[in-house]
Amino acid sequence: MRLLIRVGVIGTGAMGQNHVRIYSEMNGVELAGISDVDQKRVEAMATQFKTKAFTDYKEMLAEGLDAVSVVVPTKLHKQVVLDALEAGVHVLVEKPIADTTENADLMIAAAQKAGKILMVGHIERFNPAVIKLKEIINSGILGKIVSISTKRVGPYNPRIRDVGVILDIGVHDIDVISYLYGKKINSVYAIAGADIHSFEDHASIILRMDHNFAGVVETNWLTPHKVRQLTAIGVKGVAYLDYINQTVQLHDNEWIRKAKVEHSEPLKNELTYFIDCATNGKSPNPCGEDGKHALEVAMAAIKSYEEERLIEVGKIN
Repeated sequence: MRLLIRVGVIGTGAMGQNHVRIYSEMNGVELAGISDVDQKRVEAMATQFKTKAFTDYKEMLAEGLDAVSVVVPTKLHKQVVLDALEAGVHVLVEKPIADTTENADLMIAAAQKAGKILMVGHIERFNPAVIKLKEIINSGILGKIVSISTKRVGPYNPRIRDVGVILDIGVHDIDVISYLYGKKINSVYAIAGADIHSFEDHASIILRMDHNFAGVVETNWLTPHKVRQLTAIGVKGVAYLDYINQTVQLHDNEWIRKAKVEHSEPLKNELTYFIDCATNGKSPNPCGEDGKHALEVAMAAIKSYEEERLIEVGKIN
């Protein structure tokens, strides 16, 4: 008989609540505890999902967990992740991996030392439309891909207070563009501004990979309606992807075709994959290094718009 894998969730805000819900529904998983500094909220959720509530996550880690989701504000990622790894627990940390690349390095090193998984929650990699487009690109149907552009715009979410639009939502598309190309981003040029918020609320970001591969990210908190789209241009055709509707449409000189995409909840796909990695000792994708690269590019974009110049990734000083 296969033993249940014991899982906990640290942070039960809006995103953390979804982690709790999905773990509670998963086969082979015991939701062993949830932790949050808001005692009233965490106790109510624990009652709803029939698990134990903690206001100190270290007490929960001492309960002998196998894996944990870290869904706390970005500035708290490093300490919580280090404590979880020291407790011998596999970790899924929400994006961005950390608030600085130095802290990301500490987290990656700690996971290697502990021999535990550190996976970063770049959820769009688990969107069925992105999975399908990756298959299409790898098949060669579109030929060589020369440009990938994205639009991720919508109204401001008032619960986002510690970062601007680039680190909050732009980082999704930075990661997806790098993932679809299968290449690291070398340099960044961004134009952005903070017109109605304390951090930047709109940004246009140009990414370069290997000299002649381009990425363009348009993102803002100013548009009254939500749009989540991506266009991949190849020498043999173009693909149009809609993240929300989970659709991929292919255009070439002769045909317009709609790819078959099996719709599913990206977060459920992500957590199922994380548990599979934790149970079977697989290296996760996206790993800590992937999360660090997306963070480096996002930080370079912020520096680029602040200093009005091109920034080489990894050389932001």
